[in-house]
Amino acid sequence: MSHKAWMKTVPTENCDVLMTFPDTTDDHTLLWLLNHIRLGIPELIVQVRHHKHTRVYAFFVTATYESLLRGADEIGLRKPVKAEFGGGMRSFSCEEDYIYENIENELYFFTSQERQNIIRYWLENLRAKQGESLHNIHFLEGQPIIPELAARGVIQQVFPLHEQRILKRLMKSWVQAVCEAQPLGKVSRGWHGEGSGGPSPAHPPPSAPADEICDYFGVKIAMYFAWLGFYTSAMVYPAVFGSILYTFTESDQTSQDICCVVFAIFNVIWATLFLEEWKRRGAEFAYKWGTLDTPAESIEEPRPQFRGIKRISPVTSTEEFYYPPWKRLLFQCLVSLPVCLACLSFVFLLMLGCFQLQVGLHPARAGLPAPSALTPSLSPSLQEFVLSIQELPRIIRFLPKIVLAVIVTACDEVYKKIAYWLNDMGAW
Repeated sequence: MSHKAWMKTVPTENCDVLMTFPDTTDDHTLLWLLNHIRLGIPELIVQVRHHKHTRVYAFFVTATYESLLRGADEIGLRKPVKAEFGGGMRSFSCEEDYIYENIENELYFFTSQERQNIIRYWLENLRAKQGESLHNIHFLEGQPIIPELAARGVIQQVFPLHEQRILKRLMKSWVQAVCEAQPLGKVSRGWHGEGSGGPSPAHPPPSAPADEICDYFGVKIAMYFAWLGFYTSAMVYPAVFGSILYTFTESDQTSQDICCVVFAIFNVIWATLFLEEWKRRGAEFAYKWGTLDTPAESIEEPRPQFRGIKRISPVTSTEEFYYPPWKRLLFQCLVSLPVCLACLSFVFLLMLGCFQLQVGLHPARAGLPAPSALTPSLSPSLQEFVLSIQELPRIIRFLPKIVLAVIVTACDEVYKKIAYWLNDMGAW
């Protein structure tokens, strides 16, 4: 363990986001990035730790409550408003922080995923200045530093940490939700008589699993599981109707045809009602979780990997990165499309070659009478090879399949790198 990095290590009490580095990372890289984070994002608290067994360095990143409030204002985080100020959801504002629920309690105002989302936003928007470089990595002006270092392998991982207390409670309520009367996809009611027999505030019901999933994992994952629960419940109707229809169906062909038509009509009606009901249910969730009126893509922050020239946005009148659409279209037509067509043609030709080799080595299985009756599509050298050998070894018969499997595996790795390169170059 080096002396320079050891001097920066302190005991860690709280951590929201963990950033790890390979065991070959030198002190210059660690100190360079640490200084850039502390100077560029003064709201963050970064603590350096070293694992003595794996010899891996890590940055434990967190922020104070006051800094998180400013970050929530910066990203427009939507929070519930107190009833005396109108209720509902509203983008957070530090100037009117007193109108939001639980603002006085810093332990419960932000959920863990909200804290981590604010910190991730800061980290991903740490941008380089003109002429900055780290070893052989030269940054463009305004280029995000951390995503670029992660892509180059300088940063091993950047990930949020779990809260075991909340995770255990979530697992317990999630499993129990299967046996409870309230399904996962149902929006929980309030405590003040919004429904028959509602409990009193002194004994509130446990939160619905969908709400807990939203608080811990975020809206996207919660919306997926809410849809999954709703879809599973809705599948009961076609299952019951299909079982009854199958039970009373006669064995003759006419009766089976009639039942198929009836079941097809039922599925059309069921699918229509299912989609319309989910639109209503999804809108309820979106309103409850504050995503019903999210900003349009035209005024959202660009992704951190986006590169371009700086300009004043004609929509928001703020500084933004701009990449001309004609350049993107030109790259797609002259580079992306030819590369994709070349890759497809290469795979198609290799597949035909393997099929021809398979036919030549095992003509009987391919439906051919004998090697001498092979079609002229086989090359003369291959025909002579097949005709010269009366009985091929058994392992040779599997050669085309082995070759095809090796080619598919190799092409998968090559095409993955090509896809990453095309995405980085053409999707600015």
